[in-house]
Amino acid sequence: MAPKNQARDNREARERLRLYQARQGLHERQRRRRVRDNVVGTVVLVAVAALATGSQLAFAGSQGSGTADASATATATSTPTPSATAGNTGDVPSKSIAKDSTWTGTLTLNKDVRLGIELDGQKAPQATSVEIELIEEQFYNGTTCHRLADSTGLQFLQCGSANGDGTGDAGFEYGPLENVPSDGEYAKGTIAIARSSSPYSQSTQFFIVTGDTTLDSSTGGYTVVGKVTSGLSALVSKITSKGIAKAGSDGTGEPKVATKITGATIEREQ
Repeated sequence: MAPKNQARDNREARERLRLYQARQGLHERQRRRRVRDNVVGTVVLVAVAALATGSQLAFAGSQGSGTADASATATATSTPTPSATAGNTGDVPSKSIAKDSTWTGTLTLNKDVRLGIELDGQKAPQATSVEIELIEEQFYNGTTCHRLADSTGLQFLQCGSANGDGTGDAGFEYGPLENVPSDGEYAKGTIAIARSSSPYSQSTQFFIVTGDTTLDSSTGGYTVVGKVTSGLSALVSKITSKGIAKAGSDGTGEPKVATKITGATIEREQ
């Protein structure tokens, strides 16, 4: 039987995901309604024009779905083999959301660690668009930062899994990789998107680099979506410097200080 707090956290994770998917469903219905109305209007215009010119208009689209566990792997040594059907799966937010702009906001951990963040909609439009929607839909609120690396040359805190333990997503995965450092060097303060072997396995998880970190570039690297602009010292002193509760075979593990995202905001820089 799971401890009471774990069972509560699992219920909260399921409820958070349910609410997010419900909001996504509402948005999708609204989008389809707008598309339907637009198509109806277009068909009327095309019908009139076709009488005079014989013009034709074709509409086509496709949609897939899929899930996978995303994680930032510092010890991978082989080049990942993309899926035979590599591509986005599920209802991925449009990359146009980022508007090729800089977005700024906050990420609050455990109510008392407030990080200023900046997302780069020019260099990483798809990843930035995903993060904007997840933040605006409050997907991250209550999720756990489940993984910490604190060794020399490998320092990051990983957050954002739907289930709080490195598993689950928001019903979509996306690619391609964007703004990846060619030398595998991720500077302190970098915010990057976690993934599994496929470049199209990015979803909701991200990691904050708390000290200059080198990751194996032969595996494809990781999308750099932005950076922490303030509060990093508080994150280190209050959370990451306290160490790992129990390290796994790769030297990473759950932080000793249980860490949750308790708030997040984002807005387009004026």
